[in-house]
Amino acid sequence: MTFEPPTFPERFNLAHYYLDARVEERRGDRTAVVVGDDSHTYAEVQARANRARHALGAKGIGQDDRVLMLLFDGMPFVECWFGILKAGAAFCMANPLGTEEDFDHLLDYTRCRAVVADVSCVERLAPLLAKYPGCTPFVVGATAETELPEGWTRWEPALADASAHTENADTSRDDIAGWLFTSGTTGKPKGAVHFHRHFAYNTECYAKGVLGLRESDVFVSVSRLFFGYGTGTNLMFPFAVGGTAVLFPDKPTAERIVEHVERHRVTVLTNVPAMIRQMVDTEGEADLSSVRICLSAGEALPAELYERWKARWPAAEILDGIGSAEMFHMYITNREGDVKLGSLGKLVPGYDARIVDAAGKDVPRGEVGRLWVKGDSTALCYWRRQDESRATFRGDWCITADLFRRDAEGYFYYEGRADDLLKVRGQFISPLEIEDCLATHPAVRECAVVGVDDGEGLTIPKAFVALREGHESSDALVTALQEHAKAHLTRYKFPREVAFVESLPRNDRGKIMRRALI
Repeated sequence: MTFEPPTFPERFNLAHYYLDARVEERRGDRTAVVVGDDSHTYAEVQARANRARHALGAKGIGQDDRVLMLLFDGMPFVECWFGILKAGAAFCMANPLGTEEDFDHLLDYTRCRAVVADVSCVERLAPLLAKYPGCTPFVVGATAETELPEGWTRWEPALADASAHTENADTSRDDIAGWLFTSGTTGKPKGAVHFHRHFAYNTECYAKGVLGLRESDVFVSVSRLFFGYGTGTNLMFPFAVGGTAVLFPDKPTAERIVEHVERHRVTVLTNVPAMIRQMVDTEGEADLSSVRICLSAGEALPAELYERWKARWPAAEILDGIGSAEMFHMYITNREGDVKLGSLGKLVPGYDARIVDAAGKDVPRGEVGRLWVKGDSTALCYWRRQDESRATFRGDWCITADLFRRDAEGYFYYEGRADDLLKVRGQFISPLEIEDCLATHPAVRECAVVGVDDGEGLTIPKAFVALREGHESSDALVTALQEHAKAHLTRYKFPREVAFVESLPRNDRGKIMRRALI
């Protein structure tokens, strides 16, 4: 059957697509969001989003303005996000736990007309705003006793005074809806600029088409809402099908995730490999029988970890895949009933990919090359980063830094990043290959491999290893790990050095920061 890519009308607004349409479908009484003991219907979310649109508009925020969100997961995030879209403005989402330096960069880079921030951010934000007089600050969660700098607007009273009814801004499908920030593993995060239709396109192709999400689904996420991965799977996708999103503002832990899954009978769990490992390692009973899909992304999922998860929770299928800020969400993924261990699955319908060599020519099936991908969710550009935009966005194609191979059946296998490859004895090595091998040793909880200088100007692979409980670092264990690698890999690929660490450094998206290990 031929796949027909989704199309959208010229006048199009995401707030209507995700939210208002559910109320028009007479699903306004359905539970849309659960936070703690409180639940909120689609009609209630719509009313709060309308109030947010008026609160922003009262301060002059309208079409084409950018609004920076520094909010934890909860109803203020949801109402603010939809209110921004209803105003025709563009959302820019970032971590409220960022430093003052991070906030300074974001205010300068986005040149936002407003910032909506949790009250815990005020101390870090307040000293900066004199530099950005065009930015209106809103604060969420301030009590009557909270002292605020002059000019700050309390979010909750502003909404209480606003109307619960509004007309959405008359936006086009090709108006800018928001930015998604890259992971920033190679420098300051870049803002990938997306149109309204980009988000809807992936929702139709991936969330509805591949995952088959439905109204009865209950969602919870390890990834926070200010990440595109979390925004998609725990806000946009649930709302697109009339499902229920379970939100909590505090830091995700294995115990907290299990608690929410058990309490709310979650069916769709958005996860990352680091948390999957923590969950598998937890002791005691954990009832995940309600989970039908466990999504995994952010970094490669080791085969041994997949097998350990399935041994403990056989009904909760892990669907590993890859997406990016540049493409909004997943474009390659495994599917229910079609998981090929070690692979990231096949292309999402509506997307195309090439695997090319350094000259931009397609490599034969089975050979490793750089991944090019295209689909109608590709970002317009990186904001204020023309050189990097030209290098990444070429016509319809997004040029990734990811190395892949594709087998004869169309399954894609991640081989690391082009900028992480090590050249050892004149041959290129993927750190991921060594990491996957070491992860099968019973003493290894997790590991990362980087290239270091051997003291004579040559690069050698060095493994940083976090051990499982019951194992201790020793010279004998170093030798054992090296011999394990030699036995399972081409001999020259073994790690010449091994260092033991308590844990691996990760950024706020959960990705290993290899550069911090060097």
